[in-house]
Amino acid sequence: MLLQKVFTSSRIKTDLESSDKDELFEEMVDLLVRSEGRQFPRAAVLDALRNRERKMTTGIKKGIALPHGKAEGVQGLVGAIGLSRSGVDYDAMDGEPVFLVCMLVSSPKDSELHLQALKSIARLLGDPDFYTELLAADTPERAFAVIKSFEDMLSMST
Repeated sequence: MLLQKVFTSSRIKTDLESSDKDELFEEMVDLLVRSEGRQFPRAAVLDALRNRERKMTTGIKKGIALPHGKAEGVQGLVGAIGLSRSGVDYDAMDGEPVFLVCMLVSSPKDSELHLQALKSIARLLGDPDFYTELLAADTPERAFAVIKSFEDMLSMST
């Protein structure tokens, strides 16, 4: 049930406005700031995401990006999900736009939890129905319901 705690409906945006990766990072981190409060280390998180992205794009699968990083000042593990109707120019491996973004950030001391969440997301993204249903969600609450449903199914099968 890890992802249900990380991607609460207040951390989901179903109508991303960004057209490129840098705008996207700003928009997604601002979503976390609104959810977590003013003490959230916005600048440090943006730096961590950009530094990670310089190593290799996190546009991992057709239409999907998984930006992630570790930054001082983050409490535990937090994440945000964004859905874009028009696609984001992300410099993905396949050169195609991204429509689903799952962003994760954690404190450097929470590496194990960070890795666990990345693995859980990868398992969900392995199911093409998850991607299709999540993209069809038109509200944060519906998107959260999709995450909950698929994560619950996965936990029952393990």
